[in-house]
Amino acid sequence: MSKSEKRYSRRDFVRKAALLSVAAPLAKTPMIAAAGSPGIAGDEQPKLPADFPKLSDQSRAEVEERYQTILKQYGGRFSKEQKTDLHRLCFLAQPPLDHLREYSIKNGDGPALYLKPSVDREKKPAKPAAVTAPAAKKP
Repeated sequence: MSKSEKRYSRRDFVRKAALLSVAAPLAKTPMIAAAGSPGIAGDEQPKLPADFPKLSDQSRAEVEERYQTILKQYGGRFSKEQKTDLHRLCFLAQPPLDHLREYSIKNGDGPALYLKPSVDREKKPAKPAAVTAPAAKKP
């Protein structure tokens, strides 16, 4: 190895790898929002029923990314009707996710729900109260 080549320490390598892993998704986000999906023009909104929720641009980009990811992995398995239904389901799944992300939590917050398993135990039948008749007195 010549002196002109730069040697990286493990610490430098980890630092650069961490920065790259954080920067890669952030760099990809504007392209998704601008490009949209292949079948949809950038300004054109997909035709959805009127009762569908209105989504922000960021949520819409996330829906399209989720849809494209599913098609990339399993696209050959779906018919055209199933792909349309999948796109609809991706849109319907987004509002609950947005609502869940609005909830703020801190590191010190405990879980909101504690698991308390219910154990079915057989209960012993209650003993009937013994009816005691007054003892007869002998004369």
